[in-house]
Amino acid sequence: MTSWAPQQSALQEILQTIHESTDTRNAAVQRTITHKLNNFTRAPDYVAYLAYILASMPQEEDRIRTIAGYLLKNNARLILRASPDVMNFVKSAVLVAFNDPSIMIRNAAAQDIVAFLGILEPRNWPECLQQLVHLLDAPNLDQQEAAFNVLEKACEDYPRKLDVEINGTWPLEYMIPKFIVLSEHPSSKMRAHAIACLSYFVPIGCQALFAHIDTFIACLFKRASDEDPAVRRHVCQALVLLLASRPEKLMPEMGNVAEYMLYSTKDKHENVALEACEFWLTFAEDPDLAPYLHPLLAKVAPVLLDCMVYSEDDLLWLQGDDEDAAVPDKETDIKPRHYGGKSHGFEREANGDDASSKRVGAYGEELDEGDEDDDYDDLDDDDFADDMSTEWNLRKCAAAALDVLAVRFGADLLNVLLEPLKTKLWSEDWLQRESGILALGAMAEGCIDAIEPHLPLLIPYLINTLNDPKPLVRSITCWTLGRYASWCTQPISEDHKNQFFVPTLEGLLRMVLDNNKRVQEAGCSAFATLEEDAGPELAPYLEPVLRNLVFAFDKYQHKNMLILYDAVGTLADAVGSALQNPTYVEILMPPLLKRWSKLKDDDDDLIPLLECLASVTIAIGPAFLPYAGPIFDRCHSIVHTSLLQYQAYQQNPEMDEPDRSFLVVALDLLSGLTQGLGMALEPHITRTQPSLLQLLTVCLKHPHAAVRQSGYALVGDMAMNCFPLLRPHVPAVMQELIAQLDPEPKVEFISACNNAAWAVGEIALRFGRDDPEFQQWVTPLIQRLVPILLHPKAPRSLHENAAVSIGRIGLMHPALVAPLLPEFAQAWCQALYEIRDNEEKDSAFRGLCTLVQTNPAGIMKSLLWFCNAIVRWNQPSPELNNMFQQLLTGFKQHDAVGWAAQVATFPPVIQERLATRYGV
Repeated sequence: MTSWAPQQSALQEILQTIHESTDTRNAAVQRTITHKLNNFTRAPDYVAYLAYILASMPQEEDRIRTIAGYLLKNNARLILRASPDVMNFVKSAVLVAFNDPSIMIRNAAAQDIVAFLGILEPRNWPECLQQLVHLLDAPNLDQQEAAFNVLEKACEDYPRKLDVEINGTWPLEYMIPKFIVLSEHPSSKMRAHAIACLSYFVPIGCQALFAHIDTFIACLFKRASDEDPAVRRHVCQALVLLLASRPEKLMPEMGNVAEYMLYSTKDKHENVALEACEFWLTFAEDPDLAPYLHPLLAKVAPVLLDCMVYSEDDLLWLQGDDEDAAVPDKETDIKPRHYGGKSHGFEREANGDDASSKRVGAYGEELDEGDEDDDYDDLDDDDFADDMSTEWNLRKCAAAALDVLAVRFGADLLNVLLEPLKTKLWSEDWLQRESGILALGAMAEGCIDAIEPHLPLLIPYLINTLNDPKPLVRSITCWTLGRYASWCTQPISEDHKNQFFVPTLEGLLRMVLDNNKRVQEAGCSAFATLEEDAGPELAPYLEPVLRNLVFAFDKYQHKNMLILYDAVGTLADAVGSALQNPTYVEILMPPLLKRWSKLKDDDDDLIPLLECLASVTIAIGPAFLPYAGPIFDRCHSIVHTSLLQYQAYQQNPEMDEPDRSFLVVALDLLSGLTQGLGMALEPHITRTQPSLLQLLTVCLKHPHAAVRQSGYALVGDMAMNCFPLLRPHVPAVMQELIAQLDPEPKVEFISACNNAAWAVGEIALRFGRDDPEFQQWVTPLIQRLVPILLHPKAPRSLHENAAVSIGRIGLMHPALVAPLLPEFAQAWCQALYEIRDNEEKDSAFRGLCTLVQTNPAGIMKSLLWFCNAIVRWNQPSPELNNMFQQLLTGFKQHDAVGWAAQVATFPPVIQERLATRYGV
């Protein structure tokens, strides 16, 4: 072992905290624990203590050691700043724990190894990789499987990090043939691991795998009829990945592969069928493969059509037959909304492996990739049921594949499916009918030209099917009508309008008021699509449309109410100023205000209602102002009452702590009104008692992070939209802003700190160049913002907001900020070079350029980073581009030889862009 050893007092403190963390009943205790655990992460050897508890304390319960193991995994990145002694201890300890007699300890250690191997990279921990590969030949099958399990996770998570040279050899040159041999292992788990590991190297074009590609493909064919469904699933997955990255290897065998995949798409194990179905989706998505897929269309399309029938499992989850409109939603039906208000962040340019990619299922549902961060949270049964009803499954995959095939082959696909579709649409079995209607909707985009001649028959069929007794049939029919909404809404002729547009409009409005909640949801969503497609064409029907939507306000339960707000907002966006007709305003506003007055001060629905009102405000324009009063007054009253309640609680801690969420919502609603109405709010703001700005200043000191976060957002929005009203109160606000700018905020205060950093920049811009009043705050602000920018532990979002505000303050007060340029220039450029181009970034960079003009020597040490940040812009504004040009030309003219020598050391891509864009 290494020379690190635990100190008993520290070890006992961490152990004690882990023991206390097992008492999950007491929320207050849990908060203290979380706080303590967060504080421990500041200790440079915290990870070593966790590894010690996991590996070297057999006297402790397995559960305690396992929690230490999970904490170790969640804090694995801390190893990067650990001393060599600590790092070596942790590495040895997790390998020791991986051989522990207890399965719980081994599993925790396995996850730690996966995490550390990824963070440290295999080339910096070759002995771990060696040990794992060595264990594949262990005499004990459990050890073999455990090692292979870790290797599979590593191959899946970071295959590129394994495809490297280590000490003169390429481990994969040994591992790949080893995996191929193990695909014949007597244990099905080992066979499944082997095929899975091999498949993960396909997408990265791994040479060690492609050297054995024919053997690998032969091994897949050999395992294709394996009795274990997990092995067959991985075979299908490998073939999908090969098709995506090396299709030429499969083409000579495509006849056999296609037969096998068709057979597997009908496998009785749905996860095998799903993986096989992905093959057709991948095949269809690659336009270059169309000639190979076209001859298979007649076999593939009917199989996909059959995969779209609800399975028995689906029906169990959907419970779709009830007239349940009057049944209140369970709170678990509604995805939780978190009231932290908005946090000011930036979009980054997509950057290699780190760009977060969401998997989008058929028709846009986002699918969360398996996230292992919740390892020891129990999965709640209700959550599980909810996931089951929305997860990516065979039905959705087949529908997505059909959608892409339709785009690829249009009429040819319809010709293949016309007869089977007719059979399904006119079937006696409602499940067959339902799947036919889903298929019709899936094909809408690609086959529209071929289907169009049939639509005069199909649209009336669909409108008639809205009367089907089965809710699942009515709901899918809504969706499919939504997919053909653009055809129905075409202003072709009066006849077309009367035959198709008006009946579709009426039919969907009827579904909006259906007695089944699932149908209401589908009807309301499809109607919103119709609104978008119809746009101003809806104007003549606004009165009946509004009356129906308004009626739904009294009928809907909680979940669908949120979709109804969206439909009303979309309607406002679609018809625009047509909504200004006083008749329509009188139909729409009273029920919205009635909803507004019905909602309690702490009701979650205030936020979606505000979003809806924001669209309505824009459409109604000046006509909204008469209604702004009660909304503004109520928000003010909520803020005032909440602060009084909280004050009373602070004076008497025996009371129950008041719920802060309604205070947060009220501040966010005020932000929305500020953005929507700007200076028109002046009479409302000036007559408030106590003054809104005084209350806002109190909110900025509130002990709860979410309240401060929304408070600082409102400050920033007021600076942008009604600065004259904010200006007299800036001295009081600025005192809190400066205090909030903390280089190492507690985790829960990060967003508040972000918003404060952003608001500071907005205020600086509004005061203007060299404003004498603002000058008093420049130094204290810069003294807080620069340490945030330079702090290695500050979150990236905070670095970005701090950099933008330093730039903006620099733009307005260059003489005061420029002397500090050498201190922060490199970190500033590093913080902002990946941010997407936008106005905030532009003003920040104009500020930096102004600082460089004022103090050219200040950028010299950071010239590479400055030039990199310049060339990473896609479209700087003409003003900014001109500043870049002047500065770069100035550097070159000042010392041409020195400039050339320095630029020669830059990466070629930077040299090339500097030369092309700026001639330097």
